Amino acid sequence: MKKEIKCPCGSNKQYYNCCFGIHKNIKNAKTAEQLMRSRYSAFTLGLGDYLHKSQAPQTRNLAEKESIQKWAKSVKWLGLDILNSTKGTASDSEGTVEFKATFREKIFKKVIHESSRFIKIDDIWYYLAAI
Repeated sequence: MKKEIKCPCGSNKQYYNCCFGIHKNIKNAKTAEQLMRSRYSAFTLGLGDYLHKSQAPQTRNLAEKESIQKWAKSVKWLGLDILNSTKGTASDSEGTVEFKATFREKIFKKVIHESSRFIKIDDIWYYLAAI
């Protein structure tokens, strides 16, 4: 995988200087929004292990990991827009991020519009659930 690519998360940074470090070590996500962006990038890159690892332990479902990865690779990801964040800073233990993720599935352009809840456990941010 070329590390010189523009990061899929929409930060306008190079992948190597953005989500790559979080994908290698989840502790590098200092905010809920950084984790959200890294999860979007993981969807675009088909990183099922990371998507599983970045989900809160109490909501992880090993049986779904493979199907999520397969689906993520089957669509063309078009972009991520962060609409709003509440809390989720380095000093918080929870936060929410509202976003729109646009993708093409077969001939249809689709949008996931979600407010996601994130929690921090032992200084590591995790995706908890949609709200």
